[in-house]
Amino acid sequence: MRIYGDKRSGNCYKLQLLLSLLGKSCEWIDVDIMKGDTRAHSFLEKSPNGKIPILELDDGRVLSESNAIMHYLASNTSFVPSSTYSFSQLLQWQFFEQYSHEPYIAVARYIAVYLGLPDEKKAEYESKQAGGYRALAVMEHQLKVTPYLLGDTISLADISLFAYTHVAHEGGFDLAAYPAIRNWITLIKDQKGYIPMNA
Repeated sequence: MRIYGDKRSGNCYKLQLLLSLLGKSCEWIDVDIMKGDTRAHSFLEKSPNGKIPILELDDGRVLSESNAIMHYLASNTSFVPSSTYSFSQLLQWQFFEQYSHEPYIAVARYIAVYLGLPDEKKAEYESKQAGGYRALAVMEHQLKVTPYLLGDTISLADISLFAYTHVAHEGGFDLAAYPAIRNWITLIKDQKGYIPMNA
């Protein structure tokens, strides 16, 4: 198997972190989105959506969307709960990550880290702050009740949301008012097999 991705991307980092926590390895192929690698014909043949990450299996089949790839990699492991309700909660958090968290926190970080916060993007950057803080408040509410998003053990929900939350400051978000999130970040960093972003 091989993963096509960018090590600065939270969506790609999810897969690196998960594999490391699982004690698995996978061939990594760097893709530079700023140089247009995802718009190249060879890449679009693999993934017509032109986005990273993608997972290419040994038989040539391709999976896209980071959370879907995570489910493939973590199938039949403790990172995926076995009960129907808990599994549905996992999906709930992953949909939350894609629709209520990433569009604000990840996009603000992209504007700052990838684009260098140019003047013409400052208004868009500022517009992402309120939505990002709303998402953080939702996470803080849960993490005051349970150490991880689904309870007492780490799951794909945590990895999905950790990727961009632990670097939220790069998008202008201050985590000082979110002690439960900060404790959760520490718990994940203390996991056996943890690797930092850009490792």
